[in-house]
Amino acid sequence: MNTSRISRRRFLKRSAVAGAGSIGLPYLVASSALGKAGSIAPSNRITFASIGVGGMGANNMRAFLSQNDVQVVAVCDVEEASDEYGHWYKKGWDGAWFGREPARKIVDDHYSQKGCDAYIDFRNIIERDDIDAVCVTTPDHWHAIPVIMAAKSGKHIYCEKPLSLTVAEGRAMVKAVERYGVVFQTGTQRRSDERFRFVCELVRNGRIGRLKRIVTSIGANNKEAPAKDWKPMPVPDGLDYDMWLGPAPWVPYHKDRCLYTFRFGLDYSGGQTTNLGAHFIDVAQWANDTDRTGPIEFEDLGAEYPADGLFTTATKVHYRARYANGVELTCETDPNGPMRFEGTEGWIEIRGGKMTSQPKSLETSVIGPNEIHLYKSNDHHRNFVDCIKANRETAAPAEVGHRSTSICHLGNIAMTLKRKPPGGKLHWNPETERFTNSDQANQMLARAMRSPWHL
Repeated sequence: MNTSRISRRRFLKRSAVAGAGSIGLPYLVASSALGKAGSIAPSNRITFASIGVGGMGANNMRAFLSQNDVQVVAVCDVEEASDEYGHWYKKGWDGAWFGREPARKIVDDHYSQKGCDAYIDFRNIIERDDIDAVCVTTPDHWHAIPVIMAAKSGKHIYCEKPLSLTVAEGRAMVKAVERYGVVFQTGTQRRSDERFRFVCELVRNGRIGRLKRIVTSIGANNKEAPAKDWKPMPVPDGLDYDMWLGPAPWVPYHKDRCLYTFRFGLDYSGGQTTNLGAHFIDVAQWANDTDRTGPIEFEDLGAEYPADGLFTTATKVHYRARYANGVELTCETDPNGPMRFEGTEGWIEIRGGKMTSQPKSLETSVIGPNEIHLYKSNDHHRNFVDCIKANRETAAPAEVGHRSTSICHLGNIAMTLKRKPPGGKLHWNPETERFTNSDQANQMLARAMRSPWHL
């Protein structure tokens, strides 16, 4: 990376929030340990850190480790090590899959030498001048603050989907990325899948006529909720639970509150509405040419929520939205359901990555040179690296990720308030990002954060 950018990062760092702990120095990796990367000068490698190295976090870290021009120098996680969700190690990490110590070992083994730093507090990574980019793969309630701080420090950011916990957080993230001019990639990886790109190009080029309706189907909750009379549990050794909660309200520890099952608590996530919906709503936005805007109406179509207990997100998702161009979008819990695009002259379905259509000839259709061709990326992680080096927009930039995730949040709000037709629609202004007919719904666009955390 060039000298001017490093100097800029050092300047920006002075305005970042001061964090606790010592700051590690970069470690140099022998060229023989890098394989093909050995031919790449250290000054041309992107130094990288992973914030959050659980299941998906470890997968993302491995993907960046495989890039020859990327050097992973640090990892961060509030969990020391665990073998599987809910089962924790105290000491030693043989067989442990997730956490900062197994992640550090993966990195050191990859480079055949020790040197990767492991932190509990992500601010230790934000403060480092020698790190060019970060990957944020934390629970949803822990996306906004690290992203904003990383942008302020001049670091490029790959952030897992769903982008945010609230609409307000998402907009704050977009503003920070734009203000500090960093490269950003949302982890909506279907933007780098040629099958979904082809379907969207068919729709955008009018192959099914005028688009009228989009159906998105998502899976059901895939973890069983603990008994309604659940009791608090001791915080396991190796987990910084207070840091895990972060800006969320303080509540007693239970193993089913953390790790994968965080997504079934509304304090930390939006359930499968945002977890799985973020992918398919994103594709719907792409096909509808509404990447930087959104629908204007939302309504509940019969969602269901648990009466009480530790899990609080929808057990059955079903809502509908309508765009200004008249296109209707629905999202429903249906594990076997397709993603479907219906037009005035045909339809396209994609299920399990396989496309079917009417007319059938669409399946072998070719997008002509003078037709609409969408952003091409076949590797989401590689696209992020290439865009850093070229200083250009990624396949899933912050604004695009924010708009797709916002639809999921707005669907959750409609379902929570049970605004059913007739006359029960929530009216949304995608320009101001406010509801025009419900103060109660507007109050749900943002949430208070537990001190001392704030945007």
